[in-house]
Amino acid sequence: MDQTIVIRKADWIIGWDIALGGHTYLRGGDVAFRGDRIVQVGGHFEGVADREIVGAGKCVMPGLVDLHSHPYSEPMNKGFATAEVAGQNGERLWVNDLIVFRKSDDDRRKSAAVAYAEMLASGVTTAVDISYPYEGWVELAASSGLRVCLAPAFAGGNWEQDDAFGVRYAWKEDDGRAAYAASVAVIDAALAEASGRLSGMMMPAQVDTCSEALLRDSWQAAQERGLRWQTHAAQLVTEFQEITRRHGMTPIRWLNSIGVLAPGSILAHCILLDHHSQMRSWGTRGELELLAETGTAVAHCPTIFARQSGLALEDFGRYRGLGIPVGIGTDTFPHNMLEEMRLAMLIARVTSARVDGASIADVFNAATIDGAKALGRDDIGRIAVGAKADIVLLNLDHPSMLPLSDPLTSLLHQAADRAVHDVFVDGRQVVAAGQVLTIDLPEATRALGLARETMARRAVENDRKRRTLDEIAPLPLPVRSHVTKAVAEDRQRQPH
Repeated sequence: MDQTIVIRKADWIIGWDIALGGHTYLRGGDVAFRGDRIVQVGGHFEGVADREIVGAGKCVMPGLVDLHSHPYSEPMNKGFATAEVAGQNGERLWVNDLIVFRKSDDDRRKSAAVAYAEMLASGVTTAVDISYPYEGWVELAASSGLRVCLAPAFAGGNWEQDDAFGVRYAWKEDDGRAAYAASVAVIDAALAEASGRLSGMMMPAQVDTCSEALLRDSWQAAQERGLRWQTHAAQLVTEFQEITRRHGMTPIRWLNSIGVLAPGSILAHCILLDHHSQMRSWGTRGELELLAETGTAVAHCPTIFARQSGLALEDFGRYRGLGIPVGIGTDTFPHNMLEEMRLAMLIARVTSARVDGASIADVFNAATIDGAKALGRDDIGRIAVGAKADIVLLNLDHPSMLPLSDPLTSLLHQAADRAVHDVFVDGRQVVAAGQVLTIDLPEATRALGLARETMARRAVENDRKRRTLDEIAPLPLPVRSHVTKAVAEDRQRQPH
């Protein structure tokens, strides 16, 4: 029999107002859920409760939707993929990271376990996991307690790179059809998994590594199966140049020409459109309006591009103002959704040169209802009767939340994941008092660290140039075995 859980007299509730068509604050009411569904929001719950949670000092908010993540690789890349080495067009290209830092299936499982735990700890209840298939992926996703949309990536070609100043494409003889079939098999396994929390998404990896036929066929398969479809597009200057060389049009216009921009289509990153400052020499304008007209969604991941390419969306508020569904994804380490939301808000204000370029409400909507909309769901990303019991409780008494004006202001400007106290997915508690219950995070990070050391040793063997690890991923400061004589003498002159 389904258990009924009631959060009694929560100080704050971020509930869904049907008449308003948006989130709203409620004060001092109950939130009740039975099994995997919310049965009451606000007021006093009169029914029988199997468990009651004290709501004093708590804010109840909907679980966050992470629209784009790479759990299988990113935690393991920590410290290696942040090397401050610029490449072509000032971009940090990831090709050598992919070639040199190779990961076994065991490495991928250890990396994903850490990423899933980081997501839960930052209030994520639904995640789109974009990974190349590995053994045990479906089982790990199910055991994590998250609601996971598995998006197994496939491509018709691979990036190759001899230096930091260019990319060439190595095309597969089968146009990626074997990888495509493996992707479909993973999706079928996810849909058949018993928890009911797993789903699937078609994921041709990048617009420049997939043929027109592979993109069209995967799109058609997504339509026939009722699945969402996502690809990386308009993310790098090198990609922009390659697509315009091949087709005489930009990545966005080419995707539209082959019929894959429509409701149900999600473009990851979607930065370098024809309005962007780096694209001003390109002759067309109007790609933002094209996305809005076609109903195409965007997965916005600001951290990875700010850190590794010096790029930013121009701008988040403008995309949303045109009605483009813009969700937020973590993409890279750390998989901390709240920090990603904060950065999305701040960068939008800088790129628009307006303090109202993105509001707290804008980024909260993007991380909840807009992410849900991109996935074709109206039962997640909101606290409403009948919605899934994907619920986050914030600790309003945490020092990082104080002094409190309102929960979201403190959460996004100050506290981030430190305020996340409890998390429920499908009515099941997966985080309690800030501790992830489904994954032993300290043990997972220890295991990841050991695997990472082995991967680092292999990286030197895999590198074509036989560089040392310090040359592949330079440290930000020089290493010395001792302080210099001048520094030592200066210290001796300091008064004791």
